[in-house]
Amino acid sequence: MKKVIITGIVIIAALAGIMYVLNKNKATNEAQTAVVAEKNSAVTVRVETADFKEVNGEYIANGTFMPKQEVKISAETAGLVSRVLVSEGSHVSAGQTLAVIKADKQNVNVSNAQAVYNNAKAEVTRFESAYATGGVTKQQLDQMKLQLENAKNNLQSAQLTAGDVNIKASFSGIINKKNIEPGSYVNPGMELFEVVNVSTLKLKVNVDEKNVGSLKLGQSIKVESPVIGEKEFTGKISFIAPKADASLNFPVEMEIQNNSANDLKAGMYGNAYFGNSQTANVLIIPRTAFVGSVSSNQVFVYKDGKAVLTKVVSGRTFGESIEVVSGIEKGTQVIISGQINLTDGTAVQIIK
Repeated sequence: MKKVIITGIVIIAALAGIMYVLNKNKATNEAQTAVVAEKNSAVTVRVETADFKEVNGEYIANGTFMPKQEVKISAETAGLVSRVLVSEGSHVSAGQTLAVIKADKQNVNVSNAQAVYNNAKAEVTRFESAYATGGVTKQQLDQMKLQLENAKNNLQSAQLTAGDVNIKASFSGIINKKNIEPGSYVNPGMELFEVVNVSTLKLKVNVDEKNVGSLKLGQSIKVESPVIGEKEFTGKISFIAPKADASLNFPVEMEIQNNSANDLKAGMYGNAYFGNSQTANVLIIPRTAFVGSVSSNQVFVYKDGKAVLTKVVSGRTFGESIEVVSGIEKGTQVIISGQINLTDGTAVQIIK
């Protein structure tokens, strides 16, 4: 009996020891979990330090050169092409004949219309003589005169149609495409030639809201194409959009006079330089620091382990860097990634 009692006491003591160890481990685990949770509550971000830098004052916008004049010439009448007088790359003048369509059918129509007109004219002369002697009434004479007028109009229409068989250039330029050869049969609306004028070209670029305010119609702008090296051209602003696009950029169009060799080609890549090339020492931060877009003028500043939403005034754009006029100072750490997970006062942890 005494042995049983001792065994029970040992078992109870062992159970008590196990319970003590388990409770101690639970408390330790909860403390460790709390520490981990506290660490994980901080959003990881990257930062960049605002600093003064020497930057070029020019704003560069790019686009593609387009011809000032471009037209696709189509056939107005059906027929067989008898002659093609130009080839691709040919320089043509306004009004120059490019091709001739065989006009047999049109000439037959002109001949028929001419015969009807001549007959109506003779009938009017006969009716006028008969009316003078009382052989026809005034109403019959008027009807015949009306037939003569209709015949005259039909003849003029046939003559105009016959004239359309000479395909002509509407302005001076270069034949960029030729889609017909002698012996080809064309139908109305078929594209025959593409004529472009590259003596003057257009360059359309997008200018941001910070720089568009200084632009004026007729203003001269330096233009270059990296394709043709160091040659510079001058563009004159011909259009400034009164409304920005979804990215708060304003389409600006300028005209560029080509050189005598027509070195600039439609479709080439071009750069337009706005402002001046003088350097300036300005406070800048990365474009990615701005919440949403540069126009928001809001950035998150890293301060005492937290993200602080700060209002700034942005200035000029220098590629991927933005000038800051006011709101922060040199040395301020701005958050450049992870903003989507932040609100004002969110705990943050910097990663490299």
